[in-house]
Amino acid sequence: MAVQVEVVEATLDATDSAKEAMIGAMGSDTDTHVLMVSVEAGGCSGHMYDMQIIERPDDISAFQSFQFGDITLLIHNKDSTLLNGIRIDYRDTLLGGGFQIENPNADKSCGCGQSFS
Repeated sequence: MAVQVEVVEATLDATDSAKEAMIGAMGSDTDTHVLMVSVEAGGCSGHMYDMQIIERPDDISAFQSFQFGDITLLIHNKDSTLLNGIRIDYRDTLLGGGFQIENPNADKSCGCGQSFS
């Protein structure tokens, strides 16, 4: 028996620094590749964020698509309730930089900013 997953029309936002970091990561591959944000089981709080640059899928009907200039960001429909309303930021600190996700759906988040429940 298949598990029914609720799908919502998601919204998301990205800061200017996140958009710049996305452009830097994608380089000249914006025609052939996309940035995918997803949720995986695991982490210290139950769910983990995953961000990957992948080849642009031929069929994107299972995804919701967002445009930031030349960058296409996809989230899978199965993750839409968990990722709805997120704000992606990029922070550069003395100890290194990375993408941070602020999630209004998270009851609690790990200090690393990559795990939530």
